[in-house]
Amino acid sequence: MTITRAAAALLALSLAGSAHAAQPIAGRWLTEDGSAIIQVGPCGTSTCGRIAAVVKPRPGAPTTDVNNPDPSLRNRSMVGLPILFGFTDAGNEWRGRIYDPRNGKSYKSIVTRGENGTLRVKGCISFICQTQVWKAAR
Repeated sequence: MTITRAAAALLALSLAGSAHAAQPIAGRWLTEDGSAIIQVGPCGTSTCGRIAAVVKPRPGAPTTDVNNPDPSLRNRSMVGLPILFGFTDAGNEWRGRIYDPRNGKSYKSIVTRGENGTLRVKGCISFICQTQVWKAAR
């Protein structure tokens, strides 16, 4: 009887723990403005995302990371550029950093799975946040 109770308690704990895990965010995502596809997946011990393709290039937009504060990184191609990094499961959401190549800055970021297979990507400076909704890319 004691073994059965211990097994039941372990099962209950494992089910409760999995209920608080964030939904997976791996996959290919089309940014809100439709300009790029971001490939999100494992990256060492965390989750990261890179620009897999530029879908709608802006006229006159650079094709390299020209706004990066590190001069040695300014020649990196936009395709393959890491923009999500250090994301870890924080319960119902993923927390990490997001890089904006348009201004060369990175921000605290929170990512969650949204309704209808979307990804809610939030970038924050202090308590001011901006959210984009990314759609699954085909």
